[in-house]
Amino acid sequence: MKITKDVLVCLEYRITDEEGECLNPDDSELIYLHGGYDHVFSALETCLEGKEEGDLFKATFTPDEAFGLYRDDLLVKVPLNELPEDIFVGMEMEADEENEEEKRIYLVTEIEEEYALLDANHPFAGLTLTFEGEVTELQELSEEAIEEILAHVH
Repeated sequence: MKITKDVLVCLEYRITDEEGECLNPDDSELIYLHGGYDHVFSALETCLEGKEEGDLFKATFTPDEAFGLYRDDLLVKVPLNELPEDIFVGMEMEADEENEEEKRIYLVTEIEEEYALLDANHPFAGLTLTFEGEVTELQELSEEAIEEILAHVH
């Protein structure tokens, strides 16, 4: 079986930056539904299209192809009195945005005397990344299973 639309794909992988530093040491397995469902970015799907179980892959992606460019407008300074009292650096917070259909996840990156700095950029935004790994399992799914996955994700 090959990776094509509507195949459930299991990968063992690692992500490294331009200096070769591993960025996902504790998270090396990925399971996703292949076929343009935005479960992974499209450049990675293109790289994996047609691969079979046991195939190795390695590809480097620019920020535009992977997690996007770093956007300064996704960095906000919020008064502490507008945030939970138990706020801490590393805490994730979900926020509704005006004029946005989806909620954004902000990471608390800094706490000052009166403000906290929140960042909604993906941690890998702005980085050129190399993905390498192995296709460990492929599974053909029924229409019902596909619909269930899509309902759960969206």
